[in-house]
Formats: sequence, C-alpha cells, structure tokens
Amino acid sequence: MSGTTASGSGRTAGVPRLSGGGANRWTVLIVLCVSLLFVALDTTILYVAVPSVTEDLRPGPVELLWIVDVYPLIAASLLILFGTLGDRVGRRRILLLGYGLFGLASAAAALAPNPQILMVARALLGIGGAMIMPATLSILRQVFPDRRERAVAIGVWSAVAAVGAAVGPVLGGFLVENFWWGSVFLINIPMMAAMLLIGGWLLPESRGERNGPWDVIGAIVAALGVLGIVLGVKRIGSGAAVVGPTTLLPIVLGVVLLILFVRRQRRRTHPLIDVRLFARPAFGTSVGCIVLAMLALVGLQLIAVQYLQLVLGLSPLQTGLRMLPLVFAAMAAGLTGSKMLQAIGPRAMVSLGFVLTAVAVLCLTAMSSQDRPWLLSLGFVLLGFGFQSTLFGAYESMLSEAPAEQSGGAAAIGETSYQLGAGIGVALLGSVMNAAYAPGLNHVDGVPERATASAAHSLGEAYKVAAGLGGAARTALREAARDSFVRGLHVTLIASAVLLLVGAGIALRLPRRAADSTERAEADGEPAPGEGTGGAGRGSSEPAPANSGR
Repeated sequence: MSGTTASGSGRTAGVPRLSGGGANRWTVLIVLCVSLLFVALDTTILYVAVPSVTEDLRPGPVELLWIVDVYPLIAASLLILFGTLGDRVGRRRILLLGYGLFGLASAAAALAPNPQILMVARALLGIGGAMIMPATLSILRQVFPDRRERAVAIGVWSAVAAVGAAVGPVLGGFLVENFWWGSVFLINIPMMAAMLLIGGWLLPESRGERNGPWDVIGAIVAALGVLGIVLGVKRIGSGAAVVGPTTLLPIVLGVVLLILFVRRQRRRTHPLIDVRLFARPAFGTSVGCIVLAMLALVGLQLIAVQYLQLVLGLSPLQTGLRMLPLVFAAMAAGLTGSKMLQAIGPRAMVSLGFVLTAVAVLCLTAMSSQDRPWLLSLGFVLLGFGFQSTLFGAYESMLSEAPAEQSGGAAAIGETSYQLGAGIGVALLGSVMNAAYAPGLNHVDGVPERATASAAHSLGEAYKVAAGLGGAARTALREAARDSFVRGLHVTLIASAVLLLVGAGIALRLPRRAADSTERAEADGEPAPGEGTGGAGRGSSEPAPANSGR
C-alpha cells in the first residue's frame, strides 16, 4: 500500500534521492533533530530571562504572562492544522516555511522595543514551531519505513526533544549573564538560515493521499478547541480560580469545539484525521500515556526549579547544571530505546518506564531544606531514564500504528497530547502544591496576619514580604515559608507518583511486542520491505499500517 505520492522534483515517499544507502537517512535525521532542538529550547529558554525582560521593557503582569505563555499556547493550538496541512501540500514545504518564519520571528523578538512587539513575535514563533514540530516527526516516519530503524530514529528524536527543553534554562542563564535577554532569541537566526538551505537541498518531499478537499473548517475548529482548553488550563496554573470566566469558560468552549470536530471528521469521506485510529488499542493507549506522563512530571519540573533556586539558593545557571543528570539520562534512554523495545516490547517498556519514574519521584521525597546533591543527582538520573523510556515507547507505538499517509496528522496528535499534558500538569500539580503550602503559613509567631496571607501565595512572594519585616519576624517568616514549601513539595511528589503508577496500569493495554515491518507487511498480505517491487528505501511504496490486533 502506498501512503504517499510523488511530488515536486519527482521524488516519491520512499526518498529516492536517499536510496543509495542507509547513511543518508541518518543525515536527514540529524537535520530534523537540530530543527526540533531549537524549537524545544524556545519552550523553556525564556524562563531565566524574565527578570531581565521585566527590567528592560517594563511589561505589566498580564503582558509578562502572555510573553511567556503565548509561544506554547499558539504552538499547541496549531499543531493539528499544520500537521494535516503538511500531509496535503507537502511536509518538507511546511517545514521550510516554518524555518523561515521562526528565524524572522526570532529577529523581531530579539530586537523588540516594547512588550507588545515581543508578544507578537513570540506568537509568530509559536506558529513557526507548530509548522516544524509535526513535520519533523512525519518526515522521520517516511524516511524510516522499517520499524526497527524507525525505533532508533525516534529514540534519537525524543532524546533531542528532552535535551532541548531541559537545556533551555542552562543556555538561557549563560546568555543572560554574559549578554542581554535578546540573545536567547538571536541564536535561532543563523541556525534557522542554515536549516533552510540544508533542508531545501537534502530533505525529501512527501505527501499523503490527496483525495477530496482539505477540511479548512475542521482545521480551524480543532485549532480553536485546543486553544480554549490550553488557555483555560494555563490560567488555572497561573493561580486563577477554577470556576471563572477566564478559566472554565474557555475550557468548556474548547471541549465543545473538539467534540464538534470529532463528529465532523466521522461524517466526512476524507477527514483530516481518521478518529477511528483511537479505537486501536496501541494508538489510543499511546496517546493517553503521553498525556499522563507529561501531566505527572512537567508541573513537577517547574516546582523543582523553584526548590533549587528559592530553597537551596542556587542561581539560574547553577540550577540548570544541577538538572544535567536528568538530561544525560534522558539521552541514554533515547539512544538505547530501540534495543530495549525489541527486547521487552512496548507494553513492558512503557509500564516499567512509568514505574521507574514513580520510584525516582518517591526517592526525591527525601529532599529537605538542606542541600543533598548526590540524592538529587540519583533521583534525576532515574527520573530522566524512566520518563524518556515511557515517552519513547509511547511515541514509537503511536507512530507505527498510524497509516503512512496520515503520519502528519498522527505526529500532530502526539505533539498536541504532549502540550496538553504539560499544561494540565502545571495546573494540577501547581494546585496540589498551593493547597499543601498555604496552611503552613496560617499563623507565624511575630508576623502580622496580613503579611502571612500574602506570603501564602507562593514562596517567592513570602520572601518579598519577609524582606519588609523586622529581624526576628523576617527570619521566622522565611523559615516557615521554606519548611512549608518543602512539605508541599513532598505532597506533590506523592501525587505525581500516584499518577505515574496509574499510567503504568494503562500501559498494560499496549502490545506485548513490537513486530518489525517485515512481520507487519506479511500479516497484511503484502511484500516484505526490500522484497519485490515494494522494497522500503527504494523509492516505492510504504509498508501497510500496523495491525491493532497484534
């Protein structure tokens, strides 16, 4: 079954230009991973630059919130739109447009003279990121039709995504300390220019089947639905009331729009996304595992950053360096994921990844107001390896289950699940943290009630309030707030571990083993890759989609 058509210069989905040998496929993977690295960096690199941006541009509280949040908000809402559009007009074309827009928006952000222009530039960065993220994964799906090779490629791809998000604060801290806040955007420009030139020459073009018109209305409805949910969740995560016009209303509208989107896709002869994919155990379960893994850990990561900076008193750069064990462990899990997948299968890999991550989280409950670097390093190593193993197994199972002609849409679903899980996790675990932190400051000896009420909002706020008090009261409030934060962190860690163990149970619905492309093709009654006229990597047809009944 051929999932793609020839395009442009006459290349086919099987990457004719690269058919001379396997090495060129890995060169394409390097290009895709470098693209993804810079998009992932921009998700977190601005965190440590916020104080400098505040001092220079003087944004208001709402403007500052939008400067930070508009990038992931816009990117998450447009992933399905650009993922499915790439299936229609060409995945390489969308990717190259994304490179160009990302570079131009980075220049506008670096040189922004006021908060309004910086917000617009960050929104444009989100659009460019939404073009790049699903395109990298869907092109990877086309270049590596053999499942065993694709598992290795996805391992590298997922490790790069983890590295980008985790290294963001480290790189951002270095740039802000040595240059100015605009440098966190300026580094994107030469890399995007290089990617535009290299990608135009090296990357293959491919499309899905173009039967029937592209569903523009459906794409807009999906984008608005995801936008509403992510916006409401982010508002809750920033401390807004759960039941309110800026939180509950956008979430409800978003859910309604997504329900309408699903109903519309089920009625259409040529849908943007075949929602029947979710009925396949491997696909639906993989998406659920991605959401749950991100939900359990992303909010926790932000709380850990606060712990390192506010409780242990580390600088942003020192904080980033302390988290490097997590980065290296995630890289190791990604690079060894293919062998692990073949050895134990998706079910065991994802379930054990969840369990290992839960064990790591529970180990971190031994953290206190005293610095224990070896404990933190051990916890971060287990956390990084377990978490990345979970994401690797889930992404590989999801992408292998989707038909090749819908790889852009499937990649967009995976990336949207990632973003939704991250947003919900920040809101959920942030709420747990606040609920556990505030009661410890109900009464502090020698501190006025108004001061303790303000300090109960956050540890950072408590330190600001304490700075305006006298000597004994200042010390008492700081110690009470720090101790209450550590207790709240322990409660949040336990809640995260429970979610992870639930994920381990859900992952038991995944297939026991990962059938390679030869077995899958034979099961579907087609020639195995490399045999007859349908050989993978010879510029012809794609293997048939994986059976859900393995």
